[in-house]
Amino acid sequence: MLQIQNLYKEFDGIKAVDGLSFTVEDNSIVALVGPNGSGKTTVFNIISGFLKANKGRIIFDGNDIISLNPFKIARLGIGRTFQNIRLFPQISVLDNVLLGLKYETGHRFSSALFQTKRMKKEEADNIKKAEELLKFVGLAEKRDALAENLSHGQRKLLELARILALEPKIFLLDEPIAGLFPETKRTMFSLIKKLKASGKTISFIEHDLHSVMDIADKIIVLDHGKKIAEGTPEEIKQNKEVLKAYIGKDTL
Repeated sequence: MLQIQNLYKEFDGIKAVDGLSFTVEDNSIVALVGPNGSGKTTVFNIISGFLKANKGRIIFDGNDIISLNPFKIARLGIGRTFQNIRLFPQISVLDNVLLGLKYETGHRFSSALFQTKRMKKEEADNIKKAEELLKFVGLAEKRDALAENLSHGQRKLLELARILALEPKIFLLDEPIAGLFPETKRTMFSLIKKLKASGKTISFIEHDLHSVMDIADKIIVLDHGKKIAEGTPEEIKQNKEVLKAYIGKDTL
């Protein structure tokens, strides 16, 4: 589904991404792991169009998207969350999700002006969809709360619900468990597993190697923009270079 081919990105002569290649297969969970500064978020920013690569190709669903802007990439089916949560804080939880849903009739001026039956039905259908997504992530009881009044963990879950509303083909989740309490971490990983079980494709960023072992089908380990290892959790456990670099010992 997603192919990263020989990707390079420099900032003032410093290689943030250095010849990176990997593939995210359909209906899989792929983790990008590495310490702060290893290039993980830069890779996601390039894939989603927020940064331009110096060199390389990104093939998504048969299309080369390396030169497309974020809007066009999102329309092709790449959904993205951010390390710094980007919600609309002064509107309700429900309205945050509704903003991610498609409105077909509302695009017509006459429909908006006269509030046609078709538009009212679409609004009712979208509210139902949004409520179902909030139930999925465990925020149904918070539907009328302002987003700014949610806890950090609840905001992460709301951001996931809003990305779900876009119905992407692939989810790019930037540190989805960062700063979460253990119980909310378990909830987030449970939701990611449910997404895969429903046929979704997920790639996510994490700096803690231990955290991804029980959820990822494949792990890409980065160090200073370079891929130093790639494989299943079991293969990564046996990789002494990775263990010494990230854990400081030869066994996990």
